[in-house]
Amino acid sequence: MIIVTGGAGFIGSAFVWKLNREGIEDIIIVDRLGSTDKWKNLVNLRYSDYLHRDAFLKMAAEDAVPFKVDALIHMGACSSTTERDADFLWTNNFSYTRTMSAWAMKQSIRFIYASSAATYGNGSQGFSDDHAKIPGLKPINMYGYSKQVFDVWALKHEQENKMAGIKFFNVFGPNEYHKGDMTSVIFKAFYQIRQTGKVRLFKSYLPEYGDGGQMRDFVYVKDCVDAMWWLLQNPAVNGIFNLGTGKARTWNDLIQAVFAAMNIKPHIEYIEMPEGLRNQYQYFTQAEMGKIKTAGCPVNFSPLEDSVRDYVVNYLQQADPHLGN
Repeated sequence: MIIVTGGAGFIGSAFVWKLNREGIEDIIIVDRLGSTDKWKNLVNLRYSDYLHRDAFLKMAAEDAVPFKVDALIHMGACSSTTERDADFLWTNNFSYTRTMSAWAMKQSIRFIYASSAATYGNGSQGFSDDHAKIPGLKPINMYGYSKQVFDVWALKHEQENKMAGIKFFNVFGPNEYHKGDMTSVIFKAFYQIRQTGKVRLFKSYLPEYGDGGQMRDFVYVKDCVDAMWWLLQNPAVNGIFNLGTGKARTWNDLIQAVFAAMNIKPHIEYIEMPEGLRNQYQYFTQAEMGKIKTAGCPVNFSPLEDSVRDYVVNYLQQADPHLGN
């Protein structure tokens, strides 16, 4: 049996889809659906049971989980980079993860959790997932800090050699539809193009980057879950790992790929960036992927244009845009 927290969310539900494709259905999904549309991500999936996040958290904290579990995949968290309630983030991203890890360690089961590339802050310290460098990272928002503190806690208590943490870079793909403002730029661009025929991108304020030339490590969720599956199959591989393609691309590249997938001539309008964002804006992110590759991860990441086309043609343009079997 595999438990996936955040199993109705973006990456969590994509991983359940991956498990189903590998023939695994003995899955318990843990989440908090509320009044969101996350439930739609579950419709096409096969799983044994659903537990509310608070109910499972209480079970784990009291060591009263009433079934035998083989692995805990902890994707449950607040993923909003603009969330301002620091107590909420601390509880949902640090305390929750610490409780999950403590229970998993006590049960001697595989534990894989979501960290984030937001821990790298403005990128001035690079993007190395070397454990010796992680404690010195300086996130620039509370979301990134809430992920950073668990990474540091795991290292301080020498837990990193018993679990696998994943620093996700700019993940995009199906099942992100419920995320509101946190959906990928591809998702937003697709609907901008449908409605207006153009896409708006921020201007650049650094001379070394042209407008739309700011760069990100965009990674397809299908490639992410392939890497997660490999980590699940290889429980001796532990530590904190970057997960991106290792190749940064520009926003212009990304948007042109969306237009191409829609068979529409590109039309990009560059707009002023809000002043409050200019001092916090990242102009470049790129995962250093040597560590996980050296560990043996065989995933070949799809070229950006191929991933965008798959997402647009096989999901965004379809009546049922959710991952299925």
